[in-house]
Amino acid sequence: MSRPIRAITATVAALLLATGCNSAATGNSPDSKGSSARGVTDKSIKVGGIVSMTTASGYSKKDTDLGAKARFDRANAEGGINGRKIDYLGAEDDGQDPAKNLAAARKLVQQDKVFAIAPMSSTTFSGSDFLQKQKVPTFGWGTIPSFCGPSYMYGMTGCLVPMPGGTISQQWPEGLKEVTHGSKGKTVAILANDSDAGVFAIRTYKQSFASAGYKVTYAKPSVPATSVPSDWSAYTKEILRSNGGKAPDMVVSVMQTPYNIGLFTAVKRTGYKGVLTDPTDYDPGLLAKSATREALDGVHILLTFEPFETKNAAMDQFKADIKKASGGKDIPLNMHMMTGYMSADLFIGIAKQAGRDLTVDSFQKAADGYSDTGTMVGDRAEPTGQKQAFGCGALVQLKNGAYHVSAPFKCYEPIPFK
Repeated sequence: MSRPIRAITATVAALLLATGCNSAATGNSPDSKGSSARGVTDKSIKVGGIVSMTTASGYSKKDTDLGAKARFDRANAEGGINGRKIDYLGAEDDGQDPAKNLAAARKLVQQDKVFAIAPMSSTTFSGSDFLQKQKVPTFGWGTIPSFCGPSYMYGMTGCLVPMPGGTISQQWPEGLKEVTHGSKGKTVAILANDSDAGVFAIRTYKQSFASAGYKVTYAKPSVPATSVPSDWSAYTKEILRSNGGKAPDMVVSVMQTPYNIGLFTAVKRTGYKGVLTDPTDYDPGLLAKSATREALDGVHILLTFEPFETKNAAMDQFKADIKKASGGKDIPLNMHMMTGYMSADLFIGIAKQAGRDLTVDSFQKAADGYSDTGTMVGDRAEPTGQKQAFGCGALVQLKNGAYHVSAPFKCYEPIPFK
């Protein structure tokens, strides 16, 4: 499903934890140059990343590495962090494989002796318990439960996975009120995959949309998670009759792009004129194929960061940094670049506040109570972000081959997760 929810299927984080116990490197052990913290010398701070650059399906998050590099490069050009340059080693490729994810974490800590992991971007995070035990500050997109609770894990948009006793972010249904001109009397159908992730998504968004005032007429995790259906008629018939025999005002998909293409194409062929929305398909690469553009045309897509179409100083700086890091080339922007960039940005902010005497303890002390405002992911606060999302988002609509902002970036109050 969505970036926040589809990663739930990767909750194998405890895998092989015991194998990490033979390391001589601890969170605060000295490195070979006599520093009081692993990866920290008088002149540098060593940081590495873990990213799914290659996968069996061909899906890649490789540009997460570029985004992190862009932000670290600018920090170094501005003098580094309290007199130290950031020695960014680049990202290890975990191939979206749990064993490789853990191996990458062990290599970065035990062999490369990094102070922190930034970014970590994968749908599997089996190395999380090892990194927590080794006291390695780790930054990524908080779409995985591992980023929600552990003291050394930091989501660049906070924790996006609702936890027991926690909250649900409301940026999706609240933002859609801009599109549907309010929620009063408006009906919604929600569809997800028949997986643990899909069940969790339905549970979450059924609460979310109902709390925003929409009437949920359909909410099922019924689409096979193992393969994209070739015939969507059974699903479309059920959805489009869910509102007392009529179609709902909005169809919400919490699935990945191949599923969305199939579903939305089938729905459009029935003559449906309501709102279509998902949290996945904001990627200029999708516009390269005419069939994909046609299938997703008109769809409103949720973002948990400012759209690239935003006109402000922070976005201008982001674009300039990405261009410089890519060798001066004008390359299409994507969400993976933003993930890497803002993961690095949060690390830099906390590390600066920790001061010149940088240790894991001083870093954690700085993180406890860290806050800033007006970033491209909204107002950030720790350790709140380890328990709930920062609650900010926007919607963009794909129209005539280009994305347009349909609901401006804004922060919303969360609701209790039941």
